Amino acid sequence: MKKSLGAKTIVYPAPVFIIGSYDTERRPNMMNAAWGGICSSEPPSIAVSIRPERYTYANITRRQAFTVNIPSVALVEAADYVGICSGRDGDKFAAAGLTAVSSDIVDAPYVAEFPLVLECALRHEFELGVHTQFVGEILDVKANEEILDGRGMIDVAKLQPFIFSPGDSLYYRVGECIGRAFSIGRKE
Repeated sequence: MKKSLGAKTIVYPAPVFIIGSYDTERRPNMMNAAWGGICSSEPPSIAVSIRPERYTYANITRRQAFTVNIPSVALVEAADYVGICSGRDGDKFAAAGLTAVSSDIVDAPYVAEFPLVLECALRHEFELGVHTQFVGEILDVKANEEILDGRGMIDVAKLQPFIFSPGDSLYYRVGECIGRAFSIGRKE
């Protein structure tokens, strides 16, 4: 029997996205966001929902661009830190010991130390209650070579991403492979 938990923002897994943007003085900023995911295959697009009072919100609307950075478990403390404080109050990159790199594709920075980066041009904004969902067209994906497999694809075991658990506010390591998608369910 299932127990009703009521209307809550609980879904598993929730990603750990570090959103990169520039402010009005072109100072790099980043924030931790879990409300997001891939939302279109063609054009390749990702959505992330951000509250209007967040510093990143105005940065994205002004610059019409953002990056989505995927940290590895080795950088969980830095990733958490950028979700605790505001870019209005100081340089989060310096405080977290991270390096901002200017994208050569969009008007936003990415995090050099994070192994996977999506560079996005803002295409749509949807007001959804207390959040606005930003839909960015993915113009490029950059990956550290050491996280690629022999075919040049991302190896999740090498990437070592982690997820956010909204019910208890904990981070979890991504686990083992349990089967091949679009294959394991075939009844032959």
